[in-house]
Amino acid sequence: MENKKWNNRKIKDGALQGLIYLSTVLTVAILAVIIGFILYKGIPGINLNFVTRMWDDKTTFVNIETKEAPGNNSNGAYVGSLGITLAQDGEKIIISHIDSDSPVKTATNMKKEAYPLKEKDVILKAGSAAIDKMTPQEAAAAIKDGTGTIRIKVLRPGGGIVPMLVSTIYIILLSLVIAAPIGISSAIYLNEYAKRGRILSLIRFAIQNLAGIPSIIYGLFGMLVFVQLLKMQYSILAGALTLSIMLLPTIISTTEEALKEIPKAYRESSFGLGATKLQTIAKIILPGALPGILVAIILSIGRIVGESAALIWTAGTVAQIPGGLVGGKAAAATLTTKMYWLIKESGDLATASSIAVVLLVLIIALNVASKMITRVFLKKKGTN
Repeated sequence: MENKKWNNRKIKDGALQGLIYLSTVLTVAILAVIIGFILYKGIPGINLNFVTRMWDDKTTFVNIETKEAPGNNSNGAYVGSLGITLAQDGEKIIISHIDSDSPVKTATNMKKEAYPLKEKDVILKAGSAAIDKMTPQEAAAAIKDGTGTIRIKVLRPGGGIVPMLVSTIYIILLSLVIAAPIGISSAIYLNEYAKRGRILSLIRFAIQNLAGIPSIIYGLFGMLVFVQLLKMQYSILAGALTLSIMLLPTIISTTEEALKEIPKAYRESSFGLGATKLQTIAKIILPGALPGILVAIILSIGRIVGESAALIWTAGTVAQIPGGLVGGKAAAATLTTKMYWLIKESGDLATASSIAVVLLVLIIALNVASKMITRVFLKKKGTN
């Protein structure tokens, strides 16, 4: 009888262990397939231009003070008065090389602002000559050598993620500046000052429920309150305020758990030495809970980076570097919102996957930073 029970228990344990292994393999396989698909589609589109250029093409008229051209040059695509070499790129004429003393480096636009030309810029027109479909030699001949001022129409190719990357960084910084002090202060109050009772339980219950609300609802709230009622329009400030509200439950809960880990004896010892409650919190409790607080902040950064629904309704989807905190020029698309619109509007899966690769790298970097920071502070705590 005992042997039968033992055999049944062994069978159950083996089945349970097999189920655990199967679940682990299935989870890893799904994760590998997702990441592998994103890398397969996205890596071919990642290059230097992708991470350094603006998103949209930009056409600009520039004025250039030409220099004295050399007498002879064997390179028929070289423009001596501008110190540039032209090349063919499909049907376009691009600048393939710029001399160190080239006057195009001091070019100005129509507002008399500095607009230095760069390699890979496309030359569409020089003076009255349209050269966009010429050969490099014909284009060089059309740009007359000599001295004086020449006006050139230049196309600077886009296709880069710089505006979305900058907007993402702005949103991260603004959201944390708003949410972190409020969330940490609230956690300190709930754990150190608030009296135990129904009101405190109700507050914690509300915080837990706030963490489970879909982000699209936060987005609608942000659009109604910040964008329309407070007239911030689509802007990074409206987006940051909306995300700050979303982050509060995470920061409060994680920080409060970190504060609870500090032994009660530390508080009592501090009070016994004559320290006030505020001094105890500032000198004893917060330093001890700092690793947990940093984890809360880094987790919040991860949520900001991955958020799209709330930002579409508050920050907008314009691929530009924000020109302020509020107003039309402050509307901006983050990496995730741009990826969403690429799939929705144009079905550009390749570019969206390239942006996803950048997001994966960013999230992995944040996780590594979280572990490193936590390890450093725990080591310092152990030595002290």
